[in-house]
Amino acid sequence: MAWSTRELAELAGTTVNTIRHYHRLGLLDEPERRYNGYKQYGARDLVRLLRIRRLAELGVPLSQIGEVDAAGDSTPDELRKLDAELAARIERLQKARSDIAAILRDSAPADVPAGFEPVASRLSEADSSIIHIYTQLYDEDAMKDLRHMVEADTGSIDADIDALSPDADEATRQRLAERLAPTLAQHLIDYPWLSDPVAHLSKSEHVTQQTFIEAVIELYNTAQLDVLRRASILAHEQLHIAREANGDD
Repeated sequence: MAWSTRELAELAGTTVNTIRHYHRLGLLDEPERRYNGYKQYGARDLVRLLRIRRLAELGVPLSQIGEVDAAGDSTPDELRKLDAELAARIERLQKARSDIAAILRDSAPADVPAGFEPVASRLSEADSSIIHIYTQLYDEDAMKDLRHMVEADTGSIDADIDALSPDADEATRQRLAERLAPTLAQHLIDYPWLSDPVAHLSKSEHVTQQTFIEAVIELYNTAQLDVLRRASILAHEQLHIAREANGDD
């Protein structure tokens, strides 16, 4: 018995367009034609189509189905490779679902850096942007510590710095720096690697430094940068005094 393209598609549970696509890719041979010019498919064509569909269901890309067919004894190796790719894809999808669940749970913006969903409302546009950049510069352990730092901060000083205008006066800058310094000093105590982060870098020290400098200059205005600089100096001074008082080096 001979089947038309439509009948073959119905038998195989696919579409006429799919069969035509397989013809174009060379996966399915063109059949003989009837006297009226219509294609006529036989049992071998149906079996071939079903085999293609089976491999596609397993996740074999159409561009590789011909290779798998011709692989012979190496077919198991091809399937193991495919299985590893599927496992990696599933892991990515599961991670995406977990991230989406966290975003929905905390009503956070969809583009919030992963793991920062609970504190997204506290992050300014600049802070969120710099954290995105940090994800490419620091390892996962460092990012976990950074999340803890953000969670521990009350957020009031961050809001004031975020609202700071570029022409803020000297007294305002110094006042904000003095408010921020104790928090920075505590971070240096709780996370000693901040003073020497080389072990936690994902990129080279040079690339990290250059990227960080360019990012903060673009994301923060001159007054904000001045406050951060002053606060950093004060924090290190406070840390030095505290260590001297405790007899530490």
